[in-house]
Amino acid sequence: MGALDGEQKQLITKLVNFRMKEGKRIRVRAIVYQTFHHPARTEQDVIKLMVDALENIKPICEVEKVGIVGIIYDVLGIVARDRQQTLAIRWILEAAFKRRISYRISLEKCLFAEILDAYQKRGIARKKRENFHVLASKNRSFAHFRWW
Repeated sequence: MGALDGEQKQLITKLVNFRMKEGKRIRVRAIVYQTFHHPARTEQDVIKLMVDALENIKPICEVEKVGIVGIIYDVLGIVARDRQQTLAIRWILEAAFKRRISYRISLEKCLFAEILDAYQKRGIARKKRENFHVLASKNRSFAHFRWW
């Protein structure tokens, strides 16, 4: 691809590593690059689209299970920056696979469609983020149990 900065290279590497099965990195890298090159006018447009889509999907807070005196509570917690990106990539890939199964089209088209939906703040991955935040807001009354 063209001249990418460190964050963009890291993002593409994470995307390839999440998708890779049985060590077939070259095949997965080809799928990811086909996803980016298919509808693009320029390479930077698609990479920027992917970065902006991930920003729209990243969760801010999550619930963690904490045991206190034999009772397990769902406690509200802040998500670390690396975990935010990891969850966003995972959710986009899961949504692309669901879309592929239901529409029976290529993974490249499904992945790009899901990235485009995430950029426009809609789609399966965005819905998952909203459900994540709703669960966290329902359990914010237990936030005082968080001590880390």
